[in-house]
Amino acid sequence: MKSFYEVIHHGGRHTVTGSCHELRLTGCDGQPGLLVDCGLLQERGAEEGPQIDFPVTHLKALVLTHVHIDHCGRIPYLIEAGFDGPIYCSAPSARFLPLVLEDAVRLGITRDRRLVETLLKRIMQRVRSVPYGVWQPLALADDVESAIRLQPAGHILGSAYVEVSLCQKGVSQRVVFSGDLGAPYTPLLPAPKPPARADLLVLESTYGDRNHTGRRERRAGLQTVVEQALADRGAVLIPAFSIGRTQELLYEIEDIIYRNRRRFAAQGLPWAELEVILDSPLASRFTEAFRSLRPFWDAEAHRRFRAGRLPLNFDQLTTIDSHEAHEFAVAHIRKTARPCIVLAASGMCAGGRIVNYLRELLPDPRTDVVFVGYQAAGTPGREIQEYGPRGGYVFLDGERIDIRARIHTLSGYSAHADQKDLLAFVRRMPQPPKAIRLVHGEEGVKMVLKAKLEAVMPDCLVDV
Repeated sequence: MKSFYEVIHHGGRHTVTGSCHELRLTGCDGQPGLLVDCGLLQERGAEEGPQIDFPVTHLKALVLTHVHIDHCGRIPYLIEAGFDGPIYCSAPSARFLPLVLEDAVRLGITRDRRLVETLLKRIMQRVRSVPYGVWQPLALADDVESAIRLQPAGHILGSAYVEVSLCQKGVSQRVVFSGDLGAPYTPLLPAPKPPARADLLVLESTYGDRNHTGRRERRAGLQTVVEQALADRGAVLIPAFSIGRTQELLYEIEDIIYRNRRRFAAQGLPWAELEVILDSPLASRFTEAFRSLRPFWDAEAHRRFRAGRLPLNFDQLTTIDSHEAHEFAVAHIRKTARPCIVLAASGMCAGGRIVNYLRELLPDPRTDVVFVGYQAAGTPGREIQEYGPRGGYVFLDGERIDIRARIHTLSGYSAHADQKDLLAFVRRMPQPPKAIRLVHGEEGVKMVLKAKLEAVMPDCLVDV
């Protein structure tokens, strides 16, 4: 059967960031298209060349799987390039999107407040909130019936995978874009359930070559790091993305505190001095939004809230907003050696307030740096992760910083599905996909996942 569509990739096919995928109707006049995600490339060299290097006037709509910057950060450039269609996303994503894009516009386009507000208004006028599980008709072409359906992806609050239904002259096709799938038992989020069928599944592969530790093990690992900080009066630095990872970590840290309060005191650790510092204005705004989106939390989080616990607003949590307060916190921690946990962006240490903490505290052997998410090649986070355990160094803002801190990687806290989760997502589809295209992964990782998929589904064509 000859297909009447093709999937073209404008980012994220051979990288882990910059996701941007186009479904184009090849059998229709003008070959209209649908764009799924439009994210920034964050690997080294990403700043070179135009952000939008593909035509946009034939694109009828944009669908967002979620609002991490590597899936939505190019939207301002897309609008400036002439895109004038609707932007579909889940209700939580619609709430988060202006917060993400305001930050992106200020950093990448202009700091002029009036211009920022004008551009954001233009973007948000196009946003259409779509409930989970409901087919949303699309106007792609007169002779093609088309619709999208969003399903929870379990990656961050509001994340979705996208089902695209197409029918032309009685021939139906179903294309599924996974976006970023979450791991089961991710804090606050229900686990993703696979679709019924897919003629083509465009599947992320970030951790397709490995399996994460379980939630109990990763929580124990984080607790061990916290106890060490209490014992030697050091700081725990956690580079974390403002949306998703930060809130999940706060949720887990609150639980560690709640479960171990008496045991900490019995061991003589300075429990009362431990402070959890959220040093990110953007993350603070997201955390407030998370609190207001409680209907989208999972059952466990609802039980904790009903029991009187505040997993995103507990007593030991201090929020820092102003730059002056940030500078004071960095200097205060360096001088006083007060045990604390600091969560700050950016998640890959490529900018943001975490860089100032790292510059001051990486040379201190009492410091612990905990990586809880993927570190892209060429980012300072990847270099600290790789060279830190060897007693190496890293350049931050052009300055060489020796690494004497302890470096930890707790991959179980990744918001991405691991190899077994990705395989389960595919194998649990009632009708196996006819073809799978792997995206959002390093080449070697994709090859490992391709071999695994071909072994369990020999009749499925797997493309990397």
